[in-house]
Amino acid sequence: MADASIGSILLASTHPERLRDWYAAAFSPKVDRTPGEPGYYVLDFDGFYIMIDRRDDVGDTNPEPGRILLNVEVADARAAAGRLDDLGVTWLSPLEDRDGSWFGTAIDPDGNYVQIIELSERARAEMS
Repeated sequence: MADASIGSILLASTHPERLRDWYAAAFSPKVDRTPGEPGYYVLDFDGFYIMIDRRDDVGDTNPEPGRILLNVEVADARAAAGRLDDLGVTWLSPLEDRDGSWFGTAIDPDGNYVQIIELSERARAEMS
């Protein structure tokens, strides 16, 4: 058993409000703001947190987005893809059925890769 757990990730952005609004519209997490200034946004994905912080030491877009993919498990991948399409998302890899599980990789407004996943019951059983 590991001595630690990972419960959050911080996304640095030159446009944190834009990024917050995109994730909120795409996936409907609970959105909070930390107190004080400058503060940052906290998106609660059922106990996993994406924190979005304004930083001036990063570019407007991620120059190497393939280094990390945010995997977002959804109950209905086709509905999630539809919401992303409504937001005008660019797809790195369009939604596709892979042996009963659905995968698609979208690009967020800062250029980060966001993979939506809907695992089949069989895939879930094989993982446990």
